[in-house]
Amino acid sequence: MAPIHIDETSGSDTTGKGTPDQPYQTLGVALFNHGASESFLTRKDSTAAYEEPTQSSLKKAKKTAEGIEKKRKKQEELAERDAKEKGEERERKEKLLEESKKIVLEEDATLPKATKAKITHLAELRSKRIRVCGWVHRLRQQKDIIFVVLRDGTGYLQTVLSGKVASTYEALTLNLESSIEVVGMLQAVPEGKTAPGGHELIVDYWKVLGSAPGADDAFTNRLNEKSDPSIQADLRHLVLRGETASSVLRLRAYLMAAFREAMTFHSIMEVTPPCLVQTQVEGGATLFKLDYYGQNAFLTQSSQLYLETCLPSLGDVFCVQESFRAENSHTRRHLSEYTHMEAELAFITFDDLMDNIENIICKTVDILLTNPTSAALIKQLNPKFEPPARPFLRLSYVDAIKWLNEHGIQLPAEDAEGNAIKDERGQIKMVDHKVGDDIAEAAERQMTDIIGTPVFLHGFPAELKAFYMKKIPGGDGKMSFTESCDLLMPNVGEIVGGSMRIADMAELLAAYKREGIDPEPYYWFTDQRKYGTCEHGGYGLGVERFLAWLADRYTVRECSLYPRWPGRATP
Repeated sequence: MAPIHIDETSGSDTTGKGTPDQPYQTLGVALFNHGASESFLTRKDSTAAYEEPTQSSLKKAKKTAEGIEKKRKKQEELAERDAKEKGEERERKEKLLEESKKIVLEEDATLPKATKAKITHLAELRSKRIRVCGWVHRLRQQKDIIFVVLRDGTGYLQTVLSGKVASTYEALTLNLESSIEVVGMLQAVPEGKTAPGGHELIVDYWKVLGSAPGADDAFTNRLNEKSDPSIQADLRHLVLRGETASSVLRLRAYLMAAFREAMTFHSIMEVTPPCLVQTQVEGGATLFKLDYYGQNAFLTQSSQLYLETCLPSLGDVFCVQESFRAENSHTRRHLSEYTHMEAELAFITFDDLMDNIENIICKTVDILLTNPTSAALIKQLNPKFEPPARPFLRLSYVDAIKWLNEHGIQLPAEDAEGNAIKDERGQIKMVDHKVGDDIAEAAERQMTDIIGTPVFLHGFPAELKAFYMKKIPGGDGKMSFTESCDLLMPNVGEIVGGSMRIADMAELLAAYKREGIDPEPYYWFTDQRKYGTCEHGGYGLGVERFLAWLADRYTVRECSLYPRWPGRATP
């Protein structure tokens, strides 16, 4: 019989097998695993020769082996007792579940008739019997009492199930996100306790309307705060049930109402332009093209052209409409489909235009902060929010180029084909901005964050802007600038883009020609300059970007019900 080898330096009691190439580390473990009848060879380290153990070391090893055996037996006893207790607990629960199936709840007709209500309207119904339907948002069992936080979309309600109503089969198998109906007495929470709304429902009758699964398919197993972003995007319909996501969308609803109120306050009328168009606004490269009964058509990039046609009949107008941009942008502030609030104003100057943008922004914020509900949502999502100070800083494009260079904010150098130029180490070469450069998003946002307040960046080169924008009179003859502006907000960047529009018909026709645009499909737009032209301008505001600024969201994807970006049109 081959001896059992022990190497006190390089051996292992975990993976060792007692062979020369896989020795144990301690004699006690070797003795426990193989018994005293075996022969053993030990050594202090791998450089020494193996020798038979001394009697004293064998005596010590036997005590170690006995200790291991006692520990093993104790672990077996504990495991057996634990298994027995678990078995008894399982039997108890199974018996309890079987007994619970015999319990049938019926609403007590002798109690006062319950008033059905939404959670948001419950404050006035305290001390009355009410009926509420909703989804199980939180669930906690404490001895014989079940606490359920119910959610119905208007708010949250703590409900308490005890006694018979907590002993039914439905109560013992209730899972998160089940939809239920609860009936009972609404009462203020005891002093020193807290609950949503300051009250709780003592349930005397309830029933499951739609059960939700448990075990592997439980809601929290499919989705939680640590889920990968791609899983969260696939399960957006479930993400919406979370407190943060629903609060953002609830604030969005108040924001849209505030926008409309602000526009009405300034005598600007809402209209509804089409989404299917046959003309471009911001450049043909970003159009979503489709077949429209055999004709080419596109999803609108902007409703601006249609808004301009409303000025002679309706005066100043605005719309809230989806816009679509087929640009392969994956930044945190770009969407392929976004909600576009656009306005067009007649008989104004460029300063009037920027004044109006500032007025609408500030009026909207004032409305939201005056409303206790929307103000609470802002406080919840963005505790440090402060309304923007007026007047907004106005910084010309040329001055912005100087500012960027003075603050060492550079851009990648490019060759004639637009490829990045690298230095001898393979690093992208960075250069100062110069007049004529398109200020990149990263540089623009960095500048805005350093300044820390809303900034009107205005007077962009005509080559960087759309064909319809009015040029600033005069100029140095080398470069034309436009009466255009972007409103930049800290942490987000551009949220509004606007300009004065070309009012002269000949100038507009020249702009078509310069951009290679066929004027024929734009006959209706050109007619605005033919039949009583006027100085006018307008702007477009990205609702998701505005909401990201307001609610301090990292990405505009959080600010859309079902966001769309390149490669994402699900669900």
